[in-house]
Amino acid sequence: MAGLAPLIVEDRVAAFLDAHGLGSGPVTATRIGDGGGSNFTFLIERGGERFVLRRPPRPPLPPSAHDMVREASLQNAVRAAGFERLPEIVAVCDDTSVLEVPFYVMRYLDGHVITAALPAGLETEAARHALGIDLVDTLVEIHAADVSTGALSAFARPGSYPERQVRRFTQLWEINKTRELPQAEDVGRWLAAHLPEPLPPTVVHGDYRLGNVMVARDEPARIVAVLDWEMGAIGDPRADVGYLLAMYTEPHGRVSALGSSPVTGEPGFPSRAQLVERYTEQSGRDVEPLAWFEALALWKAAVFCEAIYGRYIRGELGAEDTRAGIFEHAVPLLAQTALELVS
Repeated sequence: MAGLAPLIVEDRVAAFLDAHGLGSGPVTATRIGDGGGSNFTFLIERGGERFVLRRPPRPPLPPSAHDMVREASLQNAVRAAGFERLPEIVAVCDDTSVLEVPFYVMRYLDGHVITAALPAGLETEAARHALGIDLVDTLVEIHAADVSTGALSAFARPGSYPERQVRRFTQLWEINKTRELPQAEDVGRWLAAHLPEPLPPTVVHGDYRLGNVMVARDEPARIVAVLDWEMGAIGDPRADVGYLLAMYTEPHGRVSALGSSPVTGEPGFPSRAQLVERYTEQSGRDVEPLAWFEALALWKAAVFCEAIYGRYIRGELGAEDTRAGIFEHAVPLLAQTALELVS
């Protein structure tokens, strides 16, 4: 759309990379992914080297949302705590004179991010089952990081993570909403009235699903990196389990309300019950009341997708977005699905 600032200004990015000794020569930037109005990712090529730049949408942004500096710091802290399935962050920019927003730069990883189609190497049911199991095992690894010491301890907050989540997303709904959706407000009230006792805190990714991991190109049943840590925090590990299930389409079973990762409906992928069984076996944690955390996940998705939809109808996304219009109907569906889960 005319008048919108470009997401990438290549000569400014080149100057920033020069200052950090990252490649040389002109910059070519290519959008990665089809968007949806949340954060944006670009492949940056210069002088035969490849990097990945991650930045938020154009301003204005909701308070405390799309914090690139915090997202990068959390990933560095998670890596320092021993979880290595992460891209290496090589530079962070908090100078808004470069792209009008903070951003960070990672080393390029060569792999597959699975969305609507399975890559070569996952033709057999055994391979697909192995990928589903590694999806759970990777989450167990994340939740095993020691959050009581080192850089991760700085992200800890006092009080109940479930209570903070409900309070925060209730506030965000009031900021984000473009219309009246009673079912979204009903879910928020129900969650607030039925808060579970929190478990001992762990790292929480916050948006953990197949579409936010990268698999090895030569061994696609193996996860090499977990991406998109914007929602990351120190909190209740059941929030990630509930989110994984809420966004998971199972073979011969329930379809994800958001339509994310439809490929997990292929034969061989574990059922939702098998995912839960694997997690409890490997982590030693009880995940109940799991329905509460699934409802939380669906409701949170409704809240942040409504923010994207708002930017879409106000014309703030530009031509680079290809799918935000689906949230006109997806947001009510997410809220209704959450309500049915707890009714």
